[in-house]
Amino acid sequence: MIVGLLINGVAYAAIFIIVALVIYRFAGEFASRSYLVLFLFIAAGLYIVFALRAGEGILCIVGEVVGVAIFGGMALLGLGGSLWWIVAGWALHPLWDVGLHYVAPGRSFAPESYTIACLSFDLLVAAYIAISYGVGELLKSRRRRVA
Repeated sequence: MIVGLLINGVAYAAIFIIVALVIYRFAGEFASRSYLVLFLFIAAGLYIVFALRAGEGILCIVGEVVGVAIFGGMALLGLGGSLWWIVAGWALHPLWDVGLHYVAPGRSFAPESYTIACLSFDLLVAAYIAISYGVGELLKSRRRRVA
């Protein structure tokens, strides 16, 4: 079952990445960054929804809001600054997913299907951003040196 959920995460990430590429191609880099940032907020924010639907207490809700602030803050730093902040947010989010919502008490309200699929989804999205933008930055710096 876990392998199937990880495969789901990969499939959804592939669709997400294709959309990001289309946005980049037709709307530009800022729109693409905004898309990546928005969905990192959503990925973290869904845990607030899960906790509220399960009737969790205020401490749990505040903990989830802290998670949104951490990952959203990293994403926002990358919106106007280095994309590596967005990469870091997506790459570290699985620690929150699995650590808090699969292994720890968050397991009582977070659907396993979301938590496990997020592991592969988040890591693939982080890899996409790191590779595509990292390679782009390297190519830009080489062009500057040649010119």
